[in-house]
Amino acid sequence: MIRSMQATDIPDVLALLHWMDAAPEREVFAPDSRDPRELHLECEEGLCLVEEDDDGVRAYCALSPFRDGLVLEGPIAEYAGSEGGSMNALLGRAAQHTDGQPVYAFSARDNLPVRTALEKAGFAPLHSTAFYSAPLAQISHGARVPDGMRTTDSLPVAEYRALYRAAEDAWAGRLDWTPEQYAAHFADDTVRLVALWRGNHPVGFAELEFSPDDARADVTYLAVHPAERGQGLGRVLLALAAAEAQSHPELRTLRVRAHDHLHSARALYARMGFTHCRSMVTYLLDGDEEA
Repeated sequence: MIRSMQATDIPDVLALLHWMDAAPEREVFAPDSRDPRELHLECEEGLCLVEEDDDGVRAYCALSPFRDGLVLEGPIAEYAGSEGGSMNALLGRAAQHTDGQPVYAFSARDNLPVRTALEKAGFAPLHSTAFYSAPLAQISHGARVPDGMRTTDSLPVAEYRALYRAAEDAWAGRLDWTPEQYAAHFADDTVRLVALWRGNHPVGFAELEFSPDDARADVTYLAVHPAERGQGLGRVLLALAAAEAQSHPELRTLRVRAHDHLHSARALYARMGFTHCRSMVTYLLDGDEEA
């Protein structure tokens, strides 16, 4: 039976999440919380569905607001069967609640059961994102600010938006941030910014998020203004970002990412000694309007 999730389902959903976490190839977009109370609070904000039988909850998925539409959490099903029955049934029920909005989904490249179920339900792959990692000490080695330039740990919101807009069209989601949202984001203790300036003009930035529990720093955004490219500033920013992260002794690794069309970024990561660690595929179920 497929129904809305209840508080009593939390232990079974947590078991599914931990099962997913146990193998990288099972990864899908899923709740962040692994604590019962926090998971309950997190799941209250969207439509959450479970499939149950006599043994309890067998599968989970959810829909939440995202970008111009919705994002799918899951589907997660430890006992999906050879034909993906649990996942197919959940996706069919979730599709009844999209109200014609586009729905995004994210799955590990190697999670073939979920990818098959998504494509059977009408989701189409948009792009893949590869993640690369390297020891902080390796990337920070030789970090220095080029002659005639300087760094800061912040940017005025207008300058940030201008670089954000110029560097990559796919980042448009942050262009509608209010000054208050921008300030709140960078007030987070796990977020850092390394901005590179030539005179009074910022030429690029590296944005970091720290994950102390994983001993890792993630470069969430790397931007170099198009007029400043070809001078090795991407390498400079990555080295400076690694040096910033290395000042926090609980961190050991730097992780970066690039979509499949960003060939220059992928080549830079390879030259600097990053190694591929995982890939995610972004899917879209088109709504009534163009996404």
